Amino acid sequence: MIKFAVIRRYFIHYIMAKYNITEKKEKEAAYRSLVNPHLMDDLKERILKIILFQKKYKDKNYSAKKLAADLGTNTRYISAVVNVRFHMNYTSLVNKYRIEEAMSILADHRYKDLNMEDISDMVGFSNRQSFYASFYRINGCTPRSYKLQRLSMEPAPPAQPKKRGRKPGSKNKKKTQEVREATAL
Repeated sequence: MIKFAVIRRYFIHYIMAKYNITEKKEKEAAYRSLVNPHLMDDLKERILKIILFQKKYKDKNYSAKKLAADLGTNTRYISAVVNVRFHMNYTSLVNKYRIEEAMSILADHRYKDLNMEDISDMVGFSNRQSFYASFYRINGCTPRSYKLQRLSMEPAPPAQPKKRGRKPGSKNKKKTQEVREATAL
């Protein structure tokens, strides 16, 4: 009998190969320590304002170069701040917010009829494969399995209540009933 751990290990290897996921390698860059900590804190707040609050993560073409231009700095500073303050690279930071948005869409009954390509497009991914790879890297499951799990856990929202009052043409219902009774006699 095959143990569950062996099957799980095979499945994880299969998914990682299928979605072209590689393990993260940690490396140290000298320029990270050269940036003033106060400047890093300031840039961190400004990066969050642009990426998160202005929802630039949804823009497929918004690069670190464009962010640097918007902030009046260079990409090395952006890279250093994102690496030191967020503990990831620029692409991972942007994809993190995209995946968070996708998770809320996938769990929402209003969007249950959207396919994965529509959702990946809504949150800023340029293709379905990169969406699946990022989603799996962050959550350990595919977007489809996440959607099925979340939608089965939560009850569907109640249907719209029926409108009260008379139905069209119901005014004459009593008269129609009286006419039928009179003709039946």
